[in-house]
Amino acid sequence: MKSLFTKTLVAGAIALSTVTTAMAADITGAGATFPYPIYAKWAEAYKAKTNNGLNYQSIGSSGGIKQIKAKTVDFGASDAPVKFEDLEKDGLVQFPAIIGGVVPVMNVEGIKPGQMKLDGQTLADIFQGKITKWDDKRIAALNPGVKIPSSDITIVHRADGSGTTAIFTDYLAKVSADWKSVVGAGAAVKWPAASSVGGKGNEGVAANVNRIKNSIGYVEYAYAKKNKMPYVQLKNVAGQYVAPDDETFAAAAAGTDWSKVPGMGTFITNAPGAKSWPITGASFILMYKEPGNKANSAEVLKFFDYAFKEGKKMAADLDYVPMPDATTDFIRKNVWTQIKTK
Repeated sequence: MKSLFTKTLVAGAIALSTVTTAMAADITGAGATFPYPIYAKWAEAYKAKTNNGLNYQSIGSSGGIKQIKAKTVDFGASDAPVKFEDLEKDGLVQFPAIIGGVVPVMNVEGIKPGQMKLDGQTLADIFQGKITKWDDKRIAALNPGVKIPSSDITIVHRADGSGTTAIFTDYLAKVSADWKSVVGAGAAVKWPAASSVGGKGNEGVAANVNRIKNSIGYVEYAYAKKNKMPYVQLKNVAGQYVAPDDETFAAAAAGTDWSKVPGMGTFITNAPGAKSWPITGASFILMYKEPGNKANSAEVLKFFDYAFKEGKKMAADLDYVPMPDATTDFIRKNVWTQIKTK
């Protein structure tokens, strides 16, 4: 991610927070913190071009689902896809808007970004509380020659219902049978490690990891880059150690045919491919087929159409991966046409 991130995030936040009542066409959304940096950037650019604003509340995926179901926003956003049968029951449609990566981040003295390597099982054992010290022999075996302190590990996790957590725990459940049976996967789980701290939003987790020595947590990559946080390299399903960036996220998503998935809702964790980042995920938009405010819903579609067409470089600048053109064409023809905007 480029050094413009901080300016982008601040400007985006201003754009999001100051345009709530300027025009009838201004739109509202709420949910996932995972895509907030890119939604902020898109909102800033869209406001400059159209004079129509977006007020997006970065409150977590579970909050976004609650808000759209309560019909208090024009769209909800969730990194945990809603099941097709639930979409049908509630009269909703869903489409992926952006792809990114969830990254284990740490605060361990002497460890630089990308210096520590972990595999999925070891990562799961750390978060399950089976590995409690940084110099555990299993971590040391994966990191020969790396000086690792003998310190107790503190787990930092999300305290709110979180799509980032859903992506992270979906991955852990795929790589660890014990995690799957004992902890499971979802937007909220019971964290088993004895030494653990919760944080609200990706922002809260990043802040706690930065504050607590010898801690490890998980955040969307943009937050790791913004805060210059040490992250781990992960061993993927092909047996290769990879670092998180837009190229490894794109490699993970390359084999996903969204058009074949009912409701387009799928996880893309632990994807095949030598370059694939194993904790890659998409963030989804939820809208009603028969919205209460048709004009606002039409404007939401215009906003995301603009983002799909003209927001690709903005996404790449923040190390997100834009949705492929074939996928956005499918969304326009098969998802958006279900939304009655007239």
